[in-house]
Amino acid sequence: MRPIINAISYLADYSLSATGRRVRRENLTYLNVLKLKRLERALAELAGRSVPGEYLEFGVALGGSAIILAKDALNNDRAFHGFDVFSTIPPPASKNDDDSSRERYQDIASGRAKGINGDRYYGYEDDLLQKVKSSMARFGVPVDGKRIQLHQGLFEDTWPKVTIDKIAFAHIDCDWYDPVAYCLNGIANKMSSGGVVLIDDYNDYKGARCAVDEFRSRRADFEFKPGINPILRRL
Repeated sequence: MRPIINAISYLADYSLSATGRRVRRENLTYLNVLKLKRLERALAELAGRSVPGEYLEFGVALGGSAIILAKDALNNDRAFHGFDVFSTIPPPASKNDDDSSRERYQDIASGRAKGINGDRYYGYEDDLLQKVKSSMARFGVPVDGKRIQLHQGLFEDTWPKVTIDKIAFAHIDCDWYDPVAYCLNGIANKMSSGGVVLIDDYNDYKGARCAVDEFRSRRADFEFKPGINPILRRL
């Protein structure tokens, strides 16, 4: 089974964009190759349908997927907004979060967490925001405060201050129940018809899955497509 998985991963890596392969080589994304491939495929399909709106990411971390989104946004005359605390993430605080989520947070809070391939964990960086800005500039998508913007702070503090009329694509990568639920509810009515919400942690943490499932039960205007990182598409 392992050789088959390795072969699939190799082929998926080969089929990524040059940017996708580079952010992986430089350890800038926690998304595995299959998740990155689905993200890039969703963007390509979106461009083919000319869905109006901007691109968002909630949970920027080291900026790898933000770089991919920002490049695609510029190529399609859109804006990109990235939201993150740019420091150690807040703890899981809902009864809907599971023990594995709390154990993961304790590992982070204790200082024991490891980064990608043994690198320093990104939440321990002294100035993560500047590190991400530098990475984005190196990839040709500098944070200019206009077409490319990063918003530092808790989502509930930063999101209400941003004026966005329509959203074409949103990547939600924030682990726990409360932030996933907040982001979904906050962006839902701004999603364009045909717009895509890509969920990173649905299959990893119970809280994220619960937030998505609750959202689905209330919003029949969103189609759910399962997968390694599921898609919610507005009808």
